[in-house]
Amino acid sequence: MAHPISTFNTRRGTILISGGRVLDPASNRDEITDILIVDGLIKAIGPQERFDRAPAGVKTVDATGLVIAPGLIDLHVHLREPGQSAKETIATGTLSAARGGFTSIVCMPNTTPPIDNAGTVALIREKAEREGKIRVYVAGAITKNIAGEELAPIGSLKKAGVVAITDDGHCVQNNDLMRRAMEYAGMFDLVVMDHCQDYSLVTDGVIHEGYWSTLLGLRGWPAAGEEMIVARNILLAELTGTHVHCQHLSSAKSVDLIREAKKKGIRISGEACPHHFVLTDAAVAGSAKFWADDGQALLKITREPAEWPSYDTNFKMNPPLRTAADREGLLAGLVDGTIEVLCSDHAPHCDYEKEVEFDYAPFGIVGFETELALSLMQLYHTGRMPLIEVIRKFTVAPATLLKLPGGKIEVGGPGDLTIFDPDKEWKFQRRETLSKSKNSPFENWWLKGQVTHTMVAGELVWSA
Repeated sequence: MAHPISTFNTRRGTILISGGRVLDPASNRDEITDILIVDGLIKAIGPQERFDRAPAGVKTVDATGLVIAPGLIDLHVHLREPGQSAKETIATGTLSAARGGFTSIVCMPNTTPPIDNAGTVALIREKAEREGKIRVYVAGAITKNIAGEELAPIGSLKKAGVVAITDDGHCVQNNDLMRRAMEYAGMFDLVVMDHCQDYSLVTDGVIHEGYWSTLLGLRGWPAAGEEMIVARNILLAELTGTHVHCQHLSSAKSVDLIREAKKKGIRISGEACPHHFVLTDAAVAGSAKFWADDGQALLKITREPAEWPSYDTNFKMNPPLRTAADREGLLAGLVDGTIEVLCSDHAPHCDYEKEVEFDYAPFGIVGFETELALSLMQLYHTGRMPLIEVIRKFTVAPATLLKLPGGKIEVGGPGDLTIFDPDKEWKFQRRETLSKSKNSPFENWWLKGQVTHTMVAGELVWSA
């Protein structure tokens, strides 16, 4: 069934993808076979000789030796339009996402003006129809102007087509207001996505509070500043019955809290970003110590030098990079299913904004084009998870959470596919990224796993 809020026009065409390893976590399919797409929808799956006579003008993609997955979904991105187009636009952001293998993304509402009314939702959807390379879904704000003081018109936002509500970039501090938001969201069958940050604990911190903040003389940001809000959200989810999704988790204790809450049947979930389960706070000091224990296997894969310049603002993100123990807690949560979703928190900033003292630089990094490879390296190539389980966190899991179309490979479903080589080694360089901004900490990293084709509704929107 077509999703009522999809902002991507179905495109016409016939394409045959042959000889690839089809991995579909939704059906646990793992086989080498062919896929035929007609008029934007999957027409047949199976050996080519079983297909009915294909329509004239069929295009062929040889996927021999490659993995064919459902189109990847990133439910946490910042496209910066409207109002911040010097950093990113819908056109450049979606092109970068396509190169990273993503066929659907969910943009956050902390734009200028914020997405806190139906008019702004309509503006973004119309612009995405014209300029977007992939499907763009919209998250609306919890509060007006993302100020945390007065609820946004949640019903109107739902009618306008948002798939969730969040004040991402900010966190509602008033617990009663958050409770009311969750009650309204429950009435409209919307998931509440929350950026977990207790301002009274975090204050003006810029790096994880601990050894490295002390050594570097930078203001500390305690992990408890995240954990306090995660605990708050668990209690309110239990009270209201509304599903709360905790964004970009960084603390092992946050994972523990969610794990125990899920055992009780509370409607709570979480997501993790590659930078938080690959790096640690030692990276801010330029120290190789951010590779702990089995991280040496990843270091061997990347073939990277042991030291980087310290105080590099490309390692400044919100929430901050934390300890090796926190990283291991995130990895454990991903492996045991506590953390269901992988995402980028793609947060582009202009070069001149990042080229300042660490204290004054904005938080955030770009992530579309490195996200899949880093996840494969840390989860699949290290032997922690089967490949199909890594793909699950990029496809059927986010699609199920936000009730999006796609996320699976099935006859009659949308022809949204990602084709990649999980073993291809390549070097990431900022100057080659298709994003408008270049603020990535992974400059000159050797990565393992590369997208070769991204297909939306049967059309190749990216091909290496």
